[in-house]
Amino acid sequence: MPPNEMDSSDAPSGALKFYEELTRHRLIIPAGVPGVFGRGAGFENVLEAFNGLLSRASAADGAEFCTFPPVIDRHIIESVHYMDSFPDLCGAVYSFVGKDREARALSEKIHAGEPWEDALKMTRVVLNPAACYPLYPTLSGTQPAGGRLVTMLNWVFRHEPSPEPTRMQSFRVREFVRIGGFDEVLAWRDMWLQRGVDILLSLGLDAKPDVASDPFFGRGGKMMAVNQKEQKLKYEVLVPVNSPDAPTAVCSFNFHQQHFGSTFAILTPDGQHAHTACLGFGLERVVMALFRAHGFDCAAWPAAVRTRLWP
Repeated sequence: MPPNEMDSSDAPSGALKFYEELTRHRLIIPAGVPGVFGRGAGFENVLEAFNGLLSRASAADGAEFCTFPPVIDRHIIESVHYMDSFPDLCGAVYSFVGKDREARALSEKIHAGEPWEDALKMTRVVLNPAACYPLYPTLSGTQPAGGRLVTMLNWVFRHEPSPEPTRMQSFRVREFVRIGGFDEVLAWRDMWLQRGVDILLSLGLDAKPDVASDPFFGRGGKMMAVNQKEQKLKYEVLVPVNSPDAPTAVCSFNFHQQHFGSTFAILTPDGQHAHTACLGFGLERVVMALFRAHGFDCAAWPAAVRTRLWP
């Protein structure tokens, strides 16, 4: 579906043109829903190359690797109070649990073009809204001396339908999570902030870090965002994608303090609640930034960029 068939009234013209170019080159494949599209072979080739670069850059860190499915236990988002801050982004999973009579009634409604959501019931799973969320419940208990470092590649869902190519409802994040004491975690966050900028700069991207806040919902969310910025708990690395005047966050860093440590009883060797921090590269956004910066033909990209991605 071309972007002009969506509700594109709030999308900048540069973003719509970029969407059209990505589609014309078969890098993305529209799937009929704003913020949902397939990825072509050329797109995936760059994505896998960048993910490989991250693996090489962090190999000496000795991170544990794991991955989780796109759905998580609903209890996790309830435990971390996700719905207090981001109810508009949640994607709960509903399924049919009736018998024959209810199934026939459901079918009749669908064939008649009537609403049928009342025939479904909420399940125990929700779509994963943050790459690191499924990890924390698995860390309950005392951590080893020096803490832990875990990396993941997970699919994430956020209900943000938009014709802008960088604002996807479903996307992949390469995540790194550090667990330990305050000083250990904060030093790791600061180290990776510089490393992340350096990696993006080495690919010819105009990357700049900035203090940021999460998109908290409602009036109370504005106060939470101000507090988050004042404490410098969140940073983003911004790169021009849709527009040079309004760069896009392609990487984010969050220092959670002891939020997850206390919620899931994650303890340091001295019995204190562990501090945690995470950083995530939005892989699709980085790929789009590369196509925006260097053009749609990877073979014509600068040699230095190609060597970094495909050594």
